[in-house]
Amino acid sequence: MVDVGAIKLRNVSVYQFVLSRSRILEFGVSERMPLVSPTMKILIVEDERELAKSIVQYLRQESYVCEVGYTFCEAEEKVMLHEYDCILLDITLPDGNGLKILEKLKAERKLEGVIIISAKNSIEDKIAGLNLGADDYLPKPFHLAELGARVSSVIRRKRFEGNNQIKLHELTIDLIGKTVRVNGSFVELTRKEYDLLLFIVSNKNRVVTKNAIAEHLSGDDADVFDNFDFIYAHVKNLKKKLSEANCVDYIKTIYGLGYKFEA
Repeated sequence: MVDVGAIKLRNVSVYQFVLSRSRILEFGVSERMPLVSPTMKILIVEDERELAKSIVQYLRQESYVCEVGYTFCEAEEKVMLHEYDCILLDITLPDGNGLKILEKLKAERKLEGVIIISAKNSIEDKIAGLNLGADDYLPKPFHLAELGARVSSVIRRKRFEGNNQIKLHELTIDLIGKTVRVNGSFVELTRKEYDLLLFIVSNKNRVVTKNAIAEHLSGDDADVFDNFDFIYAHVKNLKKKLSEANCVDYIKTIYGLGYKFEA
């Protein structure tokens, strides 16, 4: 349990509420609200380091993989080089306007979900951001529980068409319970195996490179790995467990490239 605390942001206090699972938070947000399985990769674009740290700590507790860009230049480089499931975007950065990043995402036809988080709670900024393709706008100060609920909602809409379950023939993935069933029987997976399966399934019929899997599972830490042996091990174990549960071998190895989920 984390105590209630406050973070000073310029002249604003951003209150972090990490309360019991059964408590209803302000704004009507409950931590029992349906969440997408937190195996997704989030980019936090925020120059206030204390606030960014607080967001990362909260989202990592929910098992999201998080990366941070503290400046416009850092954020621009990350969004051009990598893919994310959701981007939390402060539009007031010391070296540029965050709305320009939205413009670049649109120009490159990238499909990341974007939530603008800004102390500039003006209707003009909100309209401009939404017109440029942002999925949501959350003014500061905000409750981290509300931010988490909005992140999961955006990911569900973007990745899974708002569904709480993915059903592919005999295979069922419960995005809320974070469970996997084959023909109705539960398959016991480790967190990494579950994350891997969901990532590959969410890219169904597309080749997912080993590098993309490493980045998705480990974020910025992917650079420290000398090879992809840990990916081979996770894929091997995942395929074995699904096969033992009489699941069709949907995960195909594309030699020299990566893996593809064919169903």
